[in-house]
Amino acid sequence: MTAAAHPLVSTAQSLAADLLAPNAARVDQDWVPVSHIEAVRRSGLLGVSAPREYGGAGASDPVAREVQEILAGACCSTWFVQTQHHTPVRLLARSELPVRERLLGPLASGELLAGIAYAHVRAFPRVPVRATAERDGWRFEGTVPWYTGWGLNDVMLLAGVTDSAEIVFAFADAREQPGLRASQPMQLAALTAARTVSLELDGLRLPDQNVVLRTPREKFALVDLPRSTNASPAVFGVAYAALRVLEDAGETETVRALRGRLDEVRRQAYELADHSVPHERVAERLALKTRSYDLMRAATTAAVVAGGGRTMDVRHPAQRLAREGMFLLVQGQTSVVRRAHLDALTGIQEA
Repeated sequence: MTAAAHPLVSTAQSLAADLLAPNAARVDQDWVPVSHIEAVRRSGLLGVSAPREYGGAGASDPVAREVQEILAGACCSTWFVQTQHHTPVRLLARSELPVRERLLGPLASGELLAGIAYAHVRAFPRVPVRATAERDGWRFEGTVPWYTGWGLNDVMLLAGVTDSAEIVFAFADAREQPGLRASQPMQLAALTAARTVSLELDGLRLPDQNVVLRTPREKFALVDLPRSTNASPAVFGVAYAALRVLEDAGETETVRALRGRLDEVRRQAYELADHSVPHERVAERLALKTRSYDLMRAATTAAVVAGGGRTMDVRHPAQRLAREGMFLLVQGQTSVVRRAHLDALTGIQEA
């Protein structure tokens, strides 16, 4: 079965067409509503990559990517809340610790929605969140700069770094509690609706049974490399959505030219994402990632240009997609990705 023929791809398309896309402009100016998250829960999409024996779909990576593209192109704010969920699911599926049996089923079924609070470990040797072993558990102290979906997630995957440069991943309830305080939701240039906050950790204590992984930082960095260097399905989702806006404006020649280039970069990027050794061919991954950014930016800019002054209305889809594209340029950015992107931009300017 091809990715496009999978039932969950059809489910994502229906959810996008019937709920997400028609309400995207309103959500962009407000918050992702609980009703959107409930619809995602009921759809089964939260379990797209979860093992079948735990209630998930056990779908292939191409299917999971297709689903993420569809959701991001329909409502990037809703996509951003739910996409956090899939990393904890994959981590639990590989874990042999007791927390797997407690949480994987509820996360696979959508009974629980997970968020993530671990991107800060990429800042090493800076340690924004310190994890310290205590009797029967761990104490977390520091600041999580970004946490998305506050008030919508049920649990969070939190990470801290120990004095010996080990990273500890553990689950916590996604609510204020002793040792955990959230800021007010941030006002961002795009995706404010996704309810992103910072978290202050002042001695948050989590029991050993909440730990899902302990790993040396060097090993995590190797595993994390493809996550940060592969092109994001959301970039393609937003780019294709911008092409649909262009198509509606009658700009068929522009659409044809951009779609051909986008399809080719997407094909190459996904072939590399499926490469048998995920941390190899990093330079090629980065080149395709930056090329996908170029084409997304071209598509969203073309949609703005085609719409003229009307696109300066914050409710116009071209303007919203352009802002969402700008957000995706820095979402999950590492120093390696930033350097590669800046070098590519310099090359464009000199050409």
